[in-house]
Amino acid sequence: MPEDPVSSPSDAAGSYHASRDTAGALVIRFLGRLAADNASSIIRELDSLLAAERPAMLIADLGELRQIDDFGVVVLVGLKKAMGTLQGRFEIQNVEAGVSEILAMHRFVSLGQEGGAGRRRSADIFSRLGARTIAALRETGYMLQFLGDTCVSSWHVIRHPRVLRLGDTLTNMQRVGVDALPIVGLISFLLGLIMAFMSAVQLQQFGANIYVASLVSLSMTRELGPIMTAIIVAGRSGSAFAAEIGSMKISEEIDALTTMGFDPHIFLVLPRLVAAVLVVPFLTLFSDLFAIAGGLLVGITMLDLTVNNYIDQTLATLDLFDVALGFFKGAVFAALIAWTGCLRGFQVEGGAVGVGRATTSAVVSSIFLIILSDSIVVVILRYWEW
Repeated sequence: MPEDPVSSPSDAAGSYHASRDTAGALVIRFLGRLAADNASSIIRELDSLLAAERPAMLIADLGELRQIDDFGVVVLVGLKKAMGTLQGRFEIQNVEAGVSEILAMHRFVSLGQEGGAGRRRSADIFSRLGARTIAALRETGYMLQFLGDTCVSSWHVIRHPRVLRLGDTLTNMQRVGVDALPIVGLISFLLGLIMAFMSAVQLQQFGANIYVASLVSLSMTRELGPIMTAIIVAGRSGSAFAAEIGSMKISEEIDALTTMGFDPHIFLVLPRLVAAVLVVPFLTLFSDLFAIAGGLLVGITMLDLTVNNYIDQTLATLDLFDVALGFFKGAVFAALIAWTGCLRGFQVEGGAVGVGRATTSAVVSSIFLIILSDSIVVVILRYWEW
């Protein structure tokens, strides 16, 4: 039984009684109700009491509490936080069924801070390694599930093409392809110009100026054109996909689509995926042309080459396989970018911060997958050509 009374306000409608128990813990027994009309005064009195007593342990006895509302929960959370600041322990006892339901509804256990002996010890290296491993496995499982859902939805669209939202697909084709033409053209032109300029410095020593055209055209069509285009698309469109779907996720629009019977993958993912796969390969060809134009500018201004000589050397170097390889890589990279952006959007949690995190993750993951897949294709082609 508590003893040694500390404080006992006289509000009969809703008050508390504070005392010390035999173990030295401060016990606050709440009486009647803890609601909006008396919460503010009780908070002020308890703040003063805790500042004066500075207990190592605080027990909130709710056995005689008959009514509690949101403001009453705030009082209890404030006590828990105060004890966390004092490095002490906080407990609640004798909770009636009705009061327990209110606290559970507000998730009282997860609110506030635990202090003193209630604090969790910092995890050691093995605990952190295990937690990261479990998180990685869950991430892999979700990715495989999302991939499976995307494949099933794609097969359904192949069998029933009319379910694909044509209007959204065309809109995304414009955003991914047409709107990206200026920046892709400018960067590719400058990249071709830089490659031609740097290679000319070395090739001029051997009188091999004409091979600048071969170097620029071959490297752009097979490797740099698809990669640079994909990186630009990842930064522009992949991040946009993640942000759009992520915003819908936190505003529960995706849950609403599911409730209304719509497949979120058919409604949100496939229009973006199909649009990217259709336009990015042509965007890659556009990038190749502008890079060759940049090399041509260096050739005719610094290397004493004519337009005809440069174009003839380019056509002699390239064959249909080189162009088709870049086209194919553009389609693969586009699928990876769109799928990754949508995946990160569906994984968003935690409001605006989660959207920003998903946007960054979409770009980084897309670039990693682009480089990885390109490396795999290069190795396969190397052994195939042998």
